[in-house]
Amino acid sequence: MRVMVLVKATEDSEKGFVRSPGTAALMEAMGRFNEELQKAGILRDGDGLKPTSEGRRVAFDGAGRTVRQGPFSPAREQLAGFWLWEVKDMDEAVAWVKRCPNPMPGPSEIEIRPLYEMSDLE
Repeated sequence: MRVMVLVKATEDSEKGFVRSPGTAALMEAMGRFNEELQKAGILRDGDGLKPTSEGRRVAFDGAGRTVRQGPFSPAREQLAGFWLWEVKDMDEAVAWVKRCPNPMPGPSEIEIRPLYEMSDLE
């Protein structure tokens, strides 16, 4: 089963990456966690996202297209990063997320969403 693991943004992450002793320790911890995922054969891809202030949204309405420039709010409803994992089931994905270091300096949230497989669409 493939899952997208979504790291939700926070007010802090929407300010952009700032080097500090705290962020260095967090990056080291996340690096170790990513190595564990790789060794377990689960990690397919993943990365951090720049703040929404650097993003764009394209809205579709029939043939019309409207482009909006970030930032987008509220911060907690945006994404700060993602992983793409291959796991045996949702329970395994939840177990791995529980092992993850807190991805933010303060309270944070990670969402797990299964991807459609071809068998789901037949």
